Amino acid sequence: MNNLNGNKGTRMLQQLLMATALAFAAVASQAQTAIEAVTGSTAGGSEVVRIDLSQPLTAVPTGFSIQSPARIALDFPGISNGMGRSTIDINQGNLKSVSVVQAGDRTRVVLNLKQATAYKTQIQGKSLLVVLDTVANAAPANTAPPVVFAENKNRDTLPLKDLDFRRGAEGSGRIVVALPNNQVGVDIRQQGQTLVVEFMKSTLPEGLRRRLDVSDFGTPVQSVTTFQAGDRVRMVIEPKGLWVHSAYQSDEQFVVEVKPQKIDPSKLTQGPGYNGQKLSLNFQNIEVRSLLQVIADFTNFNIITSDSVSGAVTLRLQDVPWDQALDIILQAKGLGMRKTGNVIWIAPKDEINAKEKLELESIAALQNLEPLRTQSFQMNYTKAAEVAASLTATGGGTGTNTSRILSPRGSAIFETRTNQLFVTDVASKLEQVQQLITKIDIPVRQVLIEARIVEASDTFGKSLGVRLGGGSPGGTNASFGPSYVTGAAGTTSGNFVNLPAVGQGGYSPAGFAISLFNASKSNFLNLEIQALEADGKGRVVSSPRVVTADQIKALIEQGTELPYQVATSSGATSIAFRKANLKLEVTPQITPEGNIILTLDVNKDTVGQSTSAGFAINTKHIQTQVLVENGGTVVIGGIFELTESENETKVPFLGDLPGVGNLFKAKARLSNKQEMLVFITPKMIADKAVVR
Repeated sequence: MNNLNGNKGTRMLQQLLMATALAFAAVASQAQTAIEAVTGSTAGGSEVVRIDLSQPLTAVPTGFSIQSPARIALDFPGISNGMGRSTIDINQGNLKSVSVVQAGDRTRVVLNLKQATAYKTQIQGKSLLVVLDTVANAAPANTAPPVVFAENKNRDTLPLKDLDFRRGAEGSGRIVVALPNNQVGVDIRQQGQTLVVEFMKSTLPEGLRRRLDVSDFGTPVQSVTTFQAGDRVRMVIEPKGLWVHSAYQSDEQFVVEVKPQKIDPSKLTQGPGYNGQKLSLNFQNIEVRSLLQVIADFTNFNIITSDSVSGAVTLRLQDVPWDQALDIILQAKGLGMRKTGNVIWIAPKDEINAKEKLELESIAALQNLEPLRTQSFQMNYTKAAEVAASLTATGGGTGTNTSRILSPRGSAIFETRTNQLFVTDVASKLEQVQQLITKIDIPVRQVLIEARIVEASDTFGKSLGVRLGGGSPGGTNASFGPSYVTGAAGTTSGNFVNLPAVGQGGYSPAGFAISLFNASKSNFLNLEIQALEADGKGRVVSSPRVVTADQIKALIEQGTELPYQVATSSGATSIAFRKANLKLEVTPQITPEGNIILTLDVNKDTVGQSTSAGFAINTKHIQTQVLVENGGTVVIGGIFELTESENETKVPFLGDLPGVGNLFKAKARLSNKQEMLVFITPKMIADKAVVR
C-alpha cells in the first residue's frame, strides 16, 4: 500500500512539473515575439520604415491612415514592445516620429507624418518594411494671401447708411447693414466665440455708434457692438451656444446671418452629409467584428457588437470619412446602429427593431400604471379655452376618443376669469404640454394696413349751335339782346332754323344774337349763335387704415345706409337698408422672411341716381390676395374709363355748304376720363432692438 501511494505521489509531481514547464515555455515563446527596433531610411527616392521583430511575421498586419493629423497606424496582435521606449524621433523626409504603444496582447505602431500619403507593407525576413509614397513639397501655409469677403475699391471714406437687426427663419439672427455703395471692402472673421466684421474705408455716424442688446429675439446672437476703428468700422457680434454663420451682399446691402446649429444625437458626426476624419482601409476577408474594432480604435467611440453579428467582408476604401465607411459596412452586412452619447450599439436591423418595439410597448404599459399629476398653467397672451380645445381635440376615422397630445387618461380644463389652464396627466405628457405652451403663449405681432383709394376724373365738353329766323314786324321793331332775338308783339313768323347748343357740365350755353332789317323795315332776319366749352378735373382720395394681429381678420367701414321697401310673405311691405359705404376688410399673415401676405376685400360704394324703387348704388369692389414686403406699397387694382363722343346736327344740303353751312348746323363734342387706383401699404409693428 505504501509503494502504491508513493507511486501515485511521484506521478502527480511529474505532471505538475510538466504543466509548469509548458507554461513557462509558452510565456517564453510569447516573449520572444517582440518589436526590437524601428528605423527610417530613404531608398530609391522613397521613404522606408523598417520594423525589426524577434520572430518573422506570418501575415501583414492590418492598418489604417488618418488625413488630419497625418498618421498611419499598424496593429500587431500577439506582439509586445521590446524596445523599452514608446517614441522614436526620426525627422527625416515626410516622417516626423514613430510611436509604439502596447495594450494587452496587442501593439500598435503609429507613424506620425508631416503630410498624408499612401503606403505599402511587405515582410522581409524578421522585419516589416513600410514604404511611403513621395509627396510634392507644399508651399508654406503662411505664404497664402489673406482672404477677405470683398476687396475695397473706394478712394474716399464714406459713412454707413443704416444698421438693423432682424429675426430670420428657424430662429436665425440677421444683421443688415446698408452700405454707401457696392464698392466697400468687407472683412469677416471668427475670433473665439465672436464674429468680427470690418468695413474698410468707412465711417460710422453718431446715431449708429451703439450696442444692440438682441437677446430677447430668441436667436443665437446676444449683442451687436459697432464702433469706429481708424479708417474702418468694426462690428463685433456675440453669439451663444452652437452656431454657424454665413454672409452675403446684394448691391448696397450686406447681411450676416447666424443660425443655431441643430444637434442630432443619433448622427455620428454633426452637419450635412459625412464629416468624419478620413481613413483608408484595405482588408481581404476580414471578420466584421474585427473591422468594427479597428474603426472603434480610430474614432475613440465605444462600440458594442451584438452576438448575432458575424461574417467577413473584403473592402478597399481610400480617403473616406470614417462615418461613411461605417455606414457602408453596416449596409453591406444588413446591420443597424443606435448611438447614445459616445456608445454605438451595432446589431442586425431586425434585432434592433424588435428591441425598440418591446421598449415602446413597455413604455405604453408603464404610462397606464403611472400616477397622474395635475399642473396649472397661466396663459398670458393666449386664451386658455383655445389651448384646452387643442389639447383635447380628438382624431377621426376609428371612432376612438384619442387626443393628439394628452394620453388616454389625460384631461384639461380652463378657467376663463383668471385665464388659467389645468392639465391632469402623467409627468412626461405634462412636460410636453409645458413645451407647447412656451412656444404658443407669446405676444402676437401686429400689422398696420393702410389703403389709399384714389379716384380721378378729367372731363371736357364743347358745343356750338345756331338759331336762324325771320318775319314781319307787327308794328314794333325787333329787339336786340345778348342771348337771342325775339320778334315784336304780333310777329307771325318764327325761327326756320333752330339748332341750339347743348349744355355741358350742368351749364347753359352762352349766345350772341343779331337782327337785320330791310330799308322799309317790313321784313327782318334774326340770327343767334350759341357756344359752350366746359373743362373740369377732380380727385377723390379715401384712406382707410386699421391695425390687427397676425392672421386675425380686421374690418373698418364708413358710409350711408339707404332705406328701401321690400314685400313680406304676408303681402305687406317693410323697410330694409342697404349700405353704400367705404369698407376695408383684411387678414394679414407674416411670413418667416418678414414679408406680409394680405387677404383683401375693399369696397368703395357711393349713392347713385334715384329710381322709383329707391336710390341706386355705384359699386367699386376689389377682392384679392397679395404678398407685400414690410413697409412696401403695392397697387392691387384699378379701373380706367374713357368716354368720347362727337355729335353733329345740321340742315340737309344747307349744312354742307362751305362757310355758310355753319349757320345751318350744331356740333357737340364730349370727352370724359375716370380712373380709380387702390394702393395698399402694410407695416409690421415689431419690437425694436434695445439700445444699451
